[in-house]
Amino acid sequence: MSDQDYPDDQNHPDAFPSYEGEERRMPGERIDRRQAEQGAPGGMERRMWADRRRMRANEGRERYLDMVQKERAILMDQGVSRTTEQLLEMAGATVAGGAEAEEEGLRDRASGDQLRSILPVQSWLPLSIHLIGLQDGVLRVAPLHELNDRQIKALLSTANRSGLVVERIEIEVWDRAELLETLRAVHDLSADRTEKTLAQWLSDTDNGLLLNQFQRDMLAEALQMRASDIHILQDNNPDTPNWIRYRIDGDMIPMHLLPSDAMARLTTLIKRDAGLNFGDRTTPKDGRFAFMWQGRNIDIRVAAGPQAQDGEKITLRLLDRASLKGFDELFRRHTDVADYLSQLLSPDIKGGGGLILLSGPTGSGKTTTLYACVQQIDRRRRHVLTIEDPIEYELRYATQWQVRPGMPGGEFADLIRAAMRHDPDYIVIGEMRDGDTVETALRAAESGHTVISTIHADTALQTFERLRSLMPHERERSSTFTLAQQVKAIMNQRLVKTLCQGCAHKTRAGEAMSQEEIYMLGINPDAIVRTHNSSGCDLCNRTGIMGRTLLLDAVMIPMGPAQRNQIYEALMSNVNAVLHVGGVIVHTRREGLVDLVLSGLVDPKLALSNLEN
Repeated sequence: MSDQDYPDDQNHPDAFPSYEGEERRMPGERIDRRQAEQGAPGGMERRMWADRRRMRANEGRERYLDMVQKERAILMDQGVSRTTEQLLEMAGATVAGGAEAEEEGLRDRASGDQLRSILPVQSWLPLSIHLIGLQDGVLRVAPLHELNDRQIKALLSTANRSGLVVERIEIEVWDRAELLETLRAVHDLSADRTEKTLAQWLSDTDNGLLLNQFQRDMLAEALQMRASDIHILQDNNPDTPNWIRYRIDGDMIPMHLLPSDAMARLTTLIKRDAGLNFGDRTTPKDGRFAFMWQGRNIDIRVAAGPQAQDGEKITLRLLDRASLKGFDELFRRHTDVADYLSQLLSPDIKGGGGLILLSGPTGSGKTTTLYACVQQIDRRRRHVLTIEDPIEYELRYATQWQVRPGMPGGEFADLIRAAMRHDPDYIVIGEMRDGDTVETALRAAESGHTVISTIHADTALQTFERLRSLMPHERERSSTFTLAQQVKAIMNQRLVKTLCQGCAHKTRAGEAMSQEEIYMLGINPDAIVRTHNSSGCDLCNRTGIMGRTLLLDAVMIPMGPAQRNQIYEALMSNVNAVLHVGGVIVHTRREGLVDLVLSGLVDPKLALSNLEN
């Protein structure tokens, strides 16, 4: 999953609820945090979260600074230029100074690359301007042509609605030749070019240069629109349309329609770049290639498979390392969960073992959370070994193994057994798919390793049932006992669409919902909420939706071994009884939805559709 799956909601005034001092509660009990916080000083929650993130950012920098400085010296000897900040970012260490503006929710400082990623391309590209940077509320631009008052006001309005704090726009005069060269270098892969390039190529499909240019512009357009995947369908049946579709915020958006012969040329080019046999259309295969965009190296994962009688389906997964969310950013609405997980991932805990499970359906952001947890680990002092299928992102200072199904010793369970001979502190398993993997993971946790893994399940409680269903029948009781002793946390997650803060409508809850719906959510009819604007605006591509945010259903079990017999008894009789065991901490999906609605991030109607009866 990529950056677009989690919206940048820190600019909203209620985006950082405080969980400090909150009492442990049983399922069904809900604390109206907004009412509890009415007497709190304004901005206190944001400052607390800012201090927390700044502290951890500084810890991350200090953790890897000497390592990256030595690496930088070796790279320079090899003729490779990398700054210290670039290497720290590659190591997953947040740059403290660059995060402060976001932490305070002010965003009055940004580089040109940051501005181009934040501002919608249609707001600045047609103006032929180069975005230089934002400093202390002054947006500096270099225009190729003179801007009129209307254009400046429109750009100023868009920048402020995007969450930036821009007081005025300052025009810089550049040498025309230098500016043209800069514009070509920066905007060459702009999304605005795609339709024009496509039309030119379709008029001359034998032109390989135009084909390559369309592929590059298509990838740039998808990244600019926050797409996580590109779906390409090539079918020679004249009645079957050949569409290129982007997955944005979980939805499939049809973008470009091509003739079958042109689509066949495009799929051949993509397969060639990915190192696949482009003459074979019948065998499913996987590959990958790199793509440079806005100075970043984007990894494109390619999956190819047959379509109908004589066609082909290509799916591109866009993996942008810069889109990976940090640990605190991911759990900024669940600080108690973040604190508990930080303790489990602390380098000071050695030999305790335990099992941390991330569950949810496909596309719910489990892998993003998994990588965030790995980046939170001090990989300087602890050995992290991951077993993945496939490896999505390279993790510095970690050992990463690729699962090779069908090969001797290449399955998940085989690699877990082999991993325990390599002295790991943390074993990260990409997915638990079968009983052998579950049994081996439990043995690894029992032997003192901290095991982090994902599994498909609909709720946190159902995760227990899912694991038990994979256990061999003859060892069900013993395996369940081990599970009860070793499980530390289960986080079931969903991604919920968030409203575009630039165009969402503000209204009273009583006007947006019926009395029955208000009762179901349990909120005050006079509470101010935001509702979906179906017309949208330029910030959200006229959809009214801007990204997705994390919705947790979590069960945390911090008790020691002596108190865990009740967990085992609950698993063997009625899994729902786990929630009523003393010491178990529960976060329900209901309270998360209410919090998101009251914060103005989620439409109440959408919240109701995600609410479990």
